[in-house]
Amino acid sequence: MPASPTLVWFRDDLRLADHPALRAAIDRGEPVIGVFLLDEVSPGIRPLGGAARWWLHHSLADLGARLAERGSALVLRRGAAAEEIPRFVAETGAGTVVWNRRYGGPERAIDADLKTRLRSDGVTVESYAASVLFEPWTVRTGAGTPFSVFTPFWNACLNLPAPRAPLPEPREIPGPATAPDTDALEEWGLLPTAPDWAEGLRERWRPGELAARRRLRDFLDDDLGTYDRARDEPAAGATSLLSPRLRWGELSPHTVWHDTLQAAGTGAHAASAHRFLSELGWREFAWHTLFHFPDLATRNWRASFDAFRWPHPDPEHLRAWERGETGIGLVDAGMRELWRTGYMHNRVRMVTASFLTKNLLVDWRIGEEWFWDTLVDADAANNPFNWQWVAGSGADAAPYFRIFNPARQAERFDPHGAYIAQWAPDAASRAPIVDLAATRREALDRYEDVKRAARAE
Repeated sequence: MPASPTLVWFRDDLRLADHPALRAAIDRGEPVIGVFLLDEVSPGIRPLGGAARWWLHHSLADLGARLAERGSALVLRRGAAAEEIPRFVAETGAGTVVWNRRYGGPERAIDADLKTRLRSDGVTVESYAASVLFEPWTVRTGAGTPFSVFTPFWNACLNLPAPRAPLPEPREIPGPATAPDTDALEEWGLLPTAPDWAEGLRERWRPGELAARRRLRDFLDDDLGTYDRARDEPAAGATSLLSPRLRWGELSPHTVWHDTLQAAGTGAHAASAHRFLSELGWREFAWHTLFHFPDLATRNWRASFDAFRWPHPDPEHLRAWERGETGIGLVDAGMRELWRTGYMHNRVRMVTASFLTKNLLVDWRIGEEWFWDTLVDADAANNPFNWQWVAGSGADAAPYFRIFNPARQAERFDPHGAYIAQWAPDAASRAPIVDLAATRREALDRYEDVKRAARAE
């Protein structure tokens, strides 16, 4: 009688190296079948944006090829997890299902219900820690509450046992004698066709695990030493560009953590490595916040911010922001880089978000939705977390009434105008759509409502 297979349910962990669920499946000694489920219909699951769908297509193609090279298979299915995963278990006769844990509210509910249902049917179900360095329930204040400020949060993390070492990539993966039927990836329609707007994404990115490892190695070899002093300069090319790799799990944070420490050692790069790893800590902070506040994309984390009076957005102003036609050089350069490549430098993300929410007085949720659709690295935690931080409604947004001046930001971080010249060379020829000083004063006036609400709490 053939052995019952073990199913590995891939989600946002599209890799073979440092994949605890995959390693556990291989160690069972039974045939291993990978499955990826495109679930955009379960309650609370947010459909992917266009740029994310583009990346997912190519990353899945890469993962399927790598699994096949090692003797296994990746099966693609589409639909609600509560229906499709039990159906696939019955179809394959699997005795075990394994996955790496997720931390969003709807995802946790889906996984918990599936565990209960499958176990009641006699199926072994196990889950593993893989996508964050420190699981959310392990980091608490002395009072037992979640942290709301980054620095004490990250200090608490660093006082915990160090993140585990990454697991090696398996050389062989025992597969089934006959691979189950699979959807054709091309039939999912993840790639844009009418029109095909992804030319800039194809020029900039090559999704997949091997490309992710090369990017990490190149960053550590070439840019880690200058990261501490040049990371805020969008024209410097000193950032890691690892955010989409981490978002899709082509790299694990454990791999980034340990490879960075190994590359830095105790030499001249140690300070830059510390700064870079704190950015990994900011990612952790976002996921911990989402775990404790599942409505992060739709509701103000800071309740007093409900008093902020968002006017009805001016459609012409909003369109100008989306297209990079505001007449503000750094803002326009960032928005055009985003549209062309699916990416924007982090410093410029803060400036463009501040301009939308505090100069144009557009609700942060509208900007978050635009980034969700256009960023290749948009995920359920970091995207809304960072928008709320800039808007002033989120965790650690102190002072929450901070307003970035895009002109001063350009003078400081793009002093030679190289970034603006690259992405918005016509910026100087256009008049700004709003007066920065006047709109700043209006935003500060509206913040008085938030201050009064905060004092009343």
